[in-house]
Amino acid sequence: MKISVFLFLFLLIIPVYAEEHENGLVSQGSDGKLLAWNTDKSEWSNIELFWHNFAKSNKAKYWGKSNMYPNYTAVKEFDTFLIQLDEGNCLMQFFHSRWRRANDVQRWHDAFNDYSGCPYVFN
Repeated sequence: MKISVFLFLFLLIIPVYAEEHENGLVSQGSDGKLLAWNTDKSEWSNIELFWHNFAKSNKAKYWGKSNMYPNYTAVKEFDTFLIQLDEGNCLMQFFHSRWRRANDVQRWHDAFNDYSGCPYVFN
């Protein structure tokens, strides 16, 4: 009897864990647009909203968005900034004394580096 109860409870728990995804996993929505999984909110969102939520929950400063980087002497480790390029936007994070794509620091899904302006930030 104990084995039956344990097995029953185990089978109830499996679907809960099966639905959990890694933070920053990217998937294509039914409309063809890319979506990123936000573990903190347990939801799929568009990539720009994912970036916004990350910057907001990140303990470092978020410098907002602009086509010009913040003054180098004012930024600190792990600060974030959304760079606006002609090709699109990309979330940047200050890490080891320079701006990097946030994905290069956080190691989300590789699709982030090909999204919007991210392939062009170092041109």
